[in-house]
Amino acid sequence: MAVRIDGKAVSARVKADVKKEIEQLKSRGIEAGLAVVIVGDNPASRVYVNNKKKACSEVGITSYEYALPQDTTEEELLSLVEKLNNDSRVNGILVQLPLPEQIDEHAVINTIVPEKDVDAFHPENVGHIMIGDYKFLPCTPAGVMELIAETGIDPCGKSCVVIGRSNIVGKPMAMLLLHKNGTVTVCHSRTKDLKEICANADILVSAVGKANFVTADMVKQGAVVIDVGMNRNEEGKLCGDVCYDECEKKAGYITPVPGGVGPMTIAMLMKNTLTAVKAANGITD
Repeated sequence: MAVRIDGKAVSARVKADVKKEIEQLKSRGIEAGLAVVIVGDNPASRVYVNNKKKACSEVGITSYEYALPQDTTEEELLSLVEKLNNDSRVNGILVQLPLPEQIDEHAVINTIVPEKDVDAFHPENVGHIMIGDYKFLPCTPAGVMELIAETGIDPCGKSCVVIGRSNIVGKPMAMLLLHKNGTVTVCHSRTKDLKEICANADILVSAVGKANFVTADMVKQGAVVIDVGMNRNEEGKLCGDVCYDECEKKAGYITPVPGGVGPMTIAMLMKNTLTAVKAANGITD
């Protein structure tokens, strides 16, 4: 039976460390600010934004919410981003995705200045991740790496399989595992022999967004299984990509949904915002 990796507990430790540093900065007269922009009334996006604001409150970061109507134009949104780029109170800018269809997400991401891009989506920050000299890491992959570290298992030399090749999770996830000297395979919808590839993985990360996609026959005995999926099953219940009940019987370590990767994503956002504050004030420790 697998050891359950408690994302809530790990994220609480990360946030406690961030809070401590934020308090030290405040004692020096330095305030931290995160601007969160939401366009439209997507219920899931609203939940995410509220959770991010709550986390900011917990660690002592001032959050500035900008809630824009569904019919906001791309020009209007880009104008707001430019304003936030030049606002000294704002250390990090987060534009909640997805955006309405009239707005080009790439244009928005490219407009956020790299030093305030706490999601690490800007091409400049992506390039830094590729070559390994990054300031920011994408929040979800960074959170996954913290959870893997929690197991005490070093990716070095291990067979690591990532299911999914999105720019937000799959691709940067592969790079972070590679930076830790893992031997990485990225699987996707065109992959042949997917089941066999996954079944040989020492570390398996699923970020495909399909409920119960990963079954026990895709899991190696004793593997670390990280479930990034956030889905609804046929009964409308929140679930991940992994068939938890059957896979936990084979895995060595496994993350639950909810309570696994989700809390880590927000904790790492707080950590990135702290990094941005320190960089803006020339603090290198």
